Amino acid sequence: MPIQTLPDFRDPAICKRLVIKIGSALLVDASGRVNAKWLRTVVDDIRTARELGMEVVVVSSGSIAIGAKKLNLSHGGRRTLSEAQASASVGQIDLAAAWSALLAERGLVAAQMLLTLDDFESRRRYLNISATLRRLLKSGVVPVVNENDTIATGEIRFGDNDRLAARVAQACAADGVLLLTDVDGLYDRHPEHPEAERLDQVDGVTEEIHAMADSGSGSGLGSGGMTAKLLAAEIAERAGIALAIIDGRPEMPIAHAIASQAGTLFLPQREESGRRAWIGGRMRFNGAITVDDGCVAALRDGNKSVLAAGITGVEGDFSRGDIIEVKDVTGRVIAKGLVEYDADDVEAVMGRQSAELEAILGHSPRSSVIHRDHLVLM
Repeated sequence: MPIQTLPDFRDPAICKRLVIKIGSALLVDASGRVNAKWLRTVVDDIRTARELGMEVVVVSSGSIAIGAKKLNLSHGGRRTLSEAQASASVGQIDLAAAWSALLAERGLVAAQMLLTLDDFESRRRYLNISATLRRLLKSGVVPVVNENDTIATGEIRFGDNDRLAARVAQACAADGVLLLTDVDGLYDRHPEHPEAERLDQVDGVTEEIHAMADSGSGSGLGSGGMTAKLLAAEIAERAGIALAIIDGRPEMPIAHAIASQAGTLFLPQREESGRRAWIGGRMRFNGAITVDDGCVAALRDGNKSVLAAGITGVEGDFSRGDIIEVKDVTGRVIAKGLVEYDADDVEAVMGRQSAELEAILGHSPRSSVIHRDHLVLM
């Protein structure tokens, strides 16, 4: 049974495996050091979960903020890519040491994993991540994950740990994700607005939900904001994983949120297979195709493949086997899928009927441009 309420995140029969993401604004104090007093209470939350029989993965921000203070860099170390990378390389040592020491105080063993977007976009490396996480959890270890900001560039980075947490949850087949932040959930408008109301539950992230988000990071230390959290919720909900945004500021914030039932819970929408969840979570693409309204309707109807006849446009220089986006005529992404042809061949056959394809291509055509078994609707 999937998670349906906040207390379910503390029930090992429902939430056997949990991912906890902690933002920089919570973890780093005004002096640029790890807020050890508060973090020790988070470790108490983790120990409680472990004593109940749950497995826990932590996704921890903070390395850039910590390193920037040590290097006396302005703008939180994010003014340039090189400053961010230098800050991360300095701060990650302190961050890992803090987690290791505090978990050890409670009899728990920490492991460090530094990952990039590229690690998740490659199917082979994604499977390696999955295997490593599962093995660590089987051994009773608490993996502590962060983006590898020392090497990540704009093209190969998440840019926020919210989506990283959702992808980690996919990779280890978690039941739930808790995003600890400096606000107690998603509000229907900016939380400082006098008439703002918090949403207790979201049954599927829609365009209306996205319109409520504020993309800025209130503290100036982080790189996400509510927009990033909603994108993370979309990744999680497609994989059948519940995600909640809770206030991380109190001591023992998880116990506090569950006791007060305060936060926003995003319910899982569908449970894709491992491969389809990986496709749906992809964030970087070599190209896209545009399809007509008839094709969109057929795909929405279910169990349909993308055929050449419905394609009206081709973008990028993709190759057979790449994951590409499928867009409607307005440019909105409606699906992602594994393409069966190179971009040049798709351009040659787009808009043509199946009976014409062999003469155009010079060989027997494949059954579809993107087969339904390798297609994920957004």
